[in-house]
Amino acid sequence: MDSERFASVDAIMRDFAAMDYICSRRIATCLFVAHHLGRPILVEGPAGVGKTELAKTVARYLEQPLVRLQCYEGLDESKAIYEWKYGKQLLYIQLLKEKLHEVMGDAQTLEAATARLHAHEDVFFSEHFLEPRPLLKALQEPDGCVLLVDEVDKSDQEFEALLLEILSDFQVTVPEIGTIVAMRRPFVLLTSNNTREMSDALKRRCLHLYIPYPDADLERRIVAVRVPGIEIALRDQLVAFIQRIRRVDLKKHPSVSETVDWAKVLVLLHANALEESMVRETLSVFLKFEEDIRRVEQEVTTLLHDARAEMMG
Repeated sequence: MDSERFASVDAIMRDFAAMDYICSRRIATCLFVAHHLGRPILVEGPAGVGKTELAKTVARYLEQPLVRLQCYEGLDESKAIYEWKYGKQLLYIQLLKEKLHEVMGDAQTLEAATARLHAHEDVFFSEHFLEPRPLLKALQEPDGCVLLVDEVDKSDQEFEALLLEILSDFQVTVPEIGTIVAMRRPFVLLTSNNTREMSDALKRRCLHLYIPYPDADLERRIVAVRVPGIEIALRDQLVAFIQRIRRVDLKKHPSVSETVDWAKVLVLLHANALEESMVRETLSVFLKFEEDIRRVEQEVTTLLHDARAEMMG
């Protein structure tokens, strides 16, 4: 069934558009190759261009659960892969205290008692007491899943090393139990906002996909799908203005998601055209720093003129 869904690049583009995700041919080609080669994808690009949304759409497309690991500085295996259910272990120990004498039997020395206990220690370090975190949970999904390792660039390089076994062999090693192999290989996407460079070892294990800010034509299509009630003229003016804004030296440029948010706000305000006064009143919807707002406020008239000129040209 999965192969039917990934039958061709054109089919992926068509089916994703039907799910309101407008993807370029480059994105569709990368998904096609990743599925047929069984390779993870490292998706890089500015924040807000649709990287996380891509993973969510793939999960819907495959009709599989999305298992998401949100990365952050200091993330380790106890939060990402597994940890032991220490509370449950202690509870069982308390409940089994009365069995302790039976276990110890006639052991007369400390060495003999320790040996008896060692014979039973694996009982408390078995899968029954193992708490799977997102990475292990993804490997244990019997019908497969989409694994999203989100904002991997926010994690430490030590965490990258933990990922390598999963990305290469789709398995994890738990010292007390052994190697746990994926019941069915997950479709893996890692996202990065390029806050730091990923290691060569991680990149070698992944296909690379860079999603830039969309061109005007693609952004118009995205807005039309995400904000179906918007007037065509307003949509075109809004996108032209956002495209022009991205060429200004700002602390943070508007993302695609912020373009969509602004379109929704203008529709809510019953706008039919992009008027200068309304632009000034709604700058905070797509600009997130006060210094950026002040700078654009000073240039709104010129930016609107340039955007309109580009539309006409």
